[in-house]
Amino acid sequence: VQLQASGGGLVQAGGSLRLSCATPGRTFSRYTLGWFRQAPGKGRQFVATITWSGATYYADSVKGRFIISRDNVKNTVYLQMNSLKPEDTAVYYCAAVPVEYGGLVTETGDYSFWGQGTLVTVSS
Repeated sequence: VQLQASGGGLVQAGGSLRLSCATPGRTFSRYTLGWFRQAPGKGRQFVATITWSGATYYADSVKGRFIISRDNVKNTVYLQMNSLKPEDTAVYYCAAVPVEYGGLVTETGDYSFWGQGTLVTVSS
């Protein structure tokens, strides 16, 4: 499964960005999807996940500010990021794991497929 993330960029604190992750030619409907991020000098951290049925779960640091959604017709998962803070600066990665894995998936090692990452920079 090839994942292509896009939508990153430079934004001022308090602003918004929407990230997208598409899988050309493949269907997302049989996968649980997730977003992770990696700040400079830090490990990759869980941000949000969404099941095939639309159930969602968020890291505490983004809860109430970020929204994950999916379009199973367009084979795309989105991450709407609002009220951005400088500490949200990171490379953001999308990931996928077959639904047979079960439930909401928050661990990096449990995902089977990864996109290339898109850089989000939030200036103060």
